[in-house]
Amino acid sequence: MNNQKSKARLDIRQATVADTAAVADLVHRSYSDLPGYTEAEIRAQINNYPEGCFVAVLDDRIVGYCASLRIDEDVALHPHSWREITGGGVGSRHDPTGDWLYGYELCVDPKERGTRLGRRLYEERRELAERLGLSGIAFAGRMPNLAKNKRKVSGPKDYLEKVEQGKIHDPVLRFQLANGFTPVEILEDYIPSDSRSLGNAVLMIWRNPYVESDKPKSFRLPRGVESVRVATCQLQARAVKDFAEFINNIEYFVDIAADYRADFILFPELFTLSLLSFEEKNLTPMEAIEKLSTYTPRIRQALTDMALKYNINIIGGSHPTRADDGDIQNVAFICLRDGAVHEQEKIHPTPNERYWWNIKGGDSIDAIQTDCGPIGVLICYDSEFPELARRLADQGARILFVPFCTDNRQGYMRVRYCSHARAVENQCFVVLSGNVGNLPKVDNMDIQYAQSCILTPCDFPFARDGIAAEASENVETLTISDINLADLNWARAEGTVQTLTDRRFDLYDIKWAKPKGQTAPQTTGRAPLRTARAAVRRPAPPAPPHVPAGCRDR
Repeated sequence: MNNQKSKARLDIRQATVADTAAVADLVHRSYSDLPGYTEAEIRAQINNYPEGCFVAVLDDRIVGYCASLRIDEDVALHPHSWREITGGGVGSRHDPTGDWLYGYELCVDPKERGTRLGRRLYEERRELAERLGLSGIAFAGRMPNLAKNKRKVSGPKDYLEKVEQGKIHDPVLRFQLANGFTPVEILEDYIPSDSRSLGNAVLMIWRNPYVESDKPKSFRLPRGVESVRVATCQLQARAVKDFAEFINNIEYFVDIAADYRADFILFPELFTLSLLSFEEKNLTPMEAIEKLSTYTPRIRQALTDMALKYNINIIGGSHPTRADDGDIQNVAFICLRDGAVHEQEKIHPTPNERYWWNIKGGDSIDAIQTDCGPIGVLICYDSEFPELARRLADQGARILFVPFCTDNRQGYMRVRYCSHARAVENQCFVVLSGNVGNLPKVDNMDIQYAQSCILTPCDFPFARDGIAAEASENVETLTISDINLADLNWARAEGTVQTLTDRRFDLYDIKWAKPKGQTAPQTTGRAPLRTARAAVRRPAPPAPPHVPAGCRDR
């Protein structure tokens, strides 16, 4: 007799960011009539409230997924749309002190329907609500047979009543009613692109029987500790005799930051321009940028090797890089200490970058997963466009890194003030790093101005002036500070102001275009719209008559 246990075939567990590709594919297969998600959006859902996202794994395949967030009763039980309550589908309206669990995504592999996977996922939500002592669960259920039966009913309310009476069959509503959920009201225009439901949904609730419903629930977020140490390198531009000497200079600061056990080190924008100092002849701006782009593989490899060797995450400033389509872009290499390498393009080249170097703007911006949580990178001028930082914050980024290169105080202060605004409005930390000194024979390195710093939101848990640390002006130095990510969670939930939670999604939100080659983007729908390269590139502006070739404001 064999007493050996066989492996369990089905596992319901908390979703992780490693599941994102499989979940995105599952949603696409489950809802062919609705827009899907990008992998970045799935990661955002998990980042914003990992405890509320679950997957069903059958025989090592993800066959079910649900996403939830916590939110106050006055939002959950009042009229709303899907985009409004979910923050555009990424779960950014999650409130850790909310008294209701709101479900905004649930799907089961069509091949596995009938195996009660949906019921099991609902049970996970119910157990979570009970464990946390929440008032209950709310969600909006689709009415997928409404369009087919619209001639038999006077409207969505009449349709719901006939479904409850058993006169009309609706598989979704029937399932939800059978699972103990009670309909409250019809939500019109909940998902306008849901043609089968004519855009309508039914607000359904389940009240926690272990909570007294007549007593309002009040939750407080404990002031925890989630410490991360960040270093910003204010780098001196200096002539070098070859590539090896340049890398040795960079490795020196990586070594020092690692000695201080920093989790991240940030280098400035275009910190590799020193590689032009040993060129034998003077290069035109276009020749110079072309020459720099040839170093890309070596730069990437060197930073990757250092990240592994010194056990530190390196934000590699930025470096001119030739893209697959032949364009030169200004790209930051994010080399993580586990060996992973990410790239973040500069989305908005400055007028001078476009004119002198023919730098093209990037196509997308997304949060990057690290061992310290998701982060974002905004290269200099990008920090002056609040939509980009908000996208990163919505995807869960709590630290934004801003490598910059500015020649005078006015340019620096634009980056500084805008970066601090991004810290306040997104309740996140922002780390700046710039170049100092000069390289007389290298265009765009003739003069530099920088005061690198680590900025915080302005509220009680943080530094009085919103500055965790800053360097002295125009000297080469390494500035290091500990930041507590848990303070951000507290500020977002219970701070003096709560700029992320208090957004008016009923009035405005941001829609991103779809990538080239896909169908035209929808203006409304369940899923947010996608990032894209602009369909038409703007021509380079005429050369500013009063600005010599070596001057710029990046």
